[in-house]
Amino acid sequence: MEATAKPVAGIADLPMLKIAKYVVYDILRNKFVLAYLLFLVLVSMSFFNLESDPAKGMMSLLNIILIVLPLVSIVFATIHLYNAYEFTELMLAQPLRRSDIFLGQYLGVAVSLCIAFGVGVGIPVLLYEGTLRGAMLVGCGLLLTLAFVSMAFLATVLSRDKARGIGIALLLWFFCTILYDGLVLMGMFAFSDYPLEKIIIGMTFLNPVDLARIAMLLQLDAAALMGYTGALFQHFFGSVLGGGLAVLAMLAWVAGPLWAAVRIFRKKDI
Repeated sequence: MEATAKPVAGIADLPMLKIAKYVVYDILRNKFVLAYLLFLVLVSMSFFNLESDPAKGMMSLLNIILIVLPLVSIVFATIHLYNAYEFTELMLAQPLRRSDIFLGQYLGVAVSLCIAFGVGVGIPVLLYEGTLRGAMLVGCGLLLTLAFVSMAFLATVLSRDKARGIGIALLLWFFCTILYDGLVLMGMFAFSDYPLEKIIIGMTFLNPVDLARIAMLLQLDAAALMGYTGALFQHFFGSVLGGGLAVLAMLAWVAGPLWAAVRIFRKKDI
């Protein structure tokens, strides 16, 4: 009886950060995460070595980050949480708060993917472009990782069926990375006779991928390629108010879906 009681007591004493530590240790041994890290290293080094101008290398790298990073983050986090269902049930059987269990798993997954991105992209970027632009690219990538992991956890608690949950996650990725821009362009074309400047800027806050893209394009002095719209973005997001609102919006994309997921998980019948 003593041998079986000790593990239960140990689990019951685990705080949120200890759960996160075990999740990080488990994920960092995952072959998929290691392959993701290696892919980012190879892509980053290739772009910087192929271009004589580091800014061009960062522009090419940005296009990869805005598509691949959200896809990997949201799909991996969704699959991991479904595969860890038995671990979640074991934790729920212990005298632990549901929010601690859920947030511990979120921190574990988010930190693991952030480490993979930080090593795979952060180190090459800082080696070749150790400036504010490089730090901005790494910061945008980290915030995008956190935001899409939050969306993944929300998609997971919305459906107990694994296939449906992965479908919701893929739909969120498709909407943010591809469909949203198409809808905005259609709206701009349909209502081109009306003043849409403020509306376009406001709609930018509704998509974390767009926020990261615009922030990096302004840092890379590519706003001129966007014409009149680029001038508007430069004027607004180049100000202290605009930059602060953009950061708050990105943090809201991290905290909002996670907050909703925690509320659903606390009331959900497992």
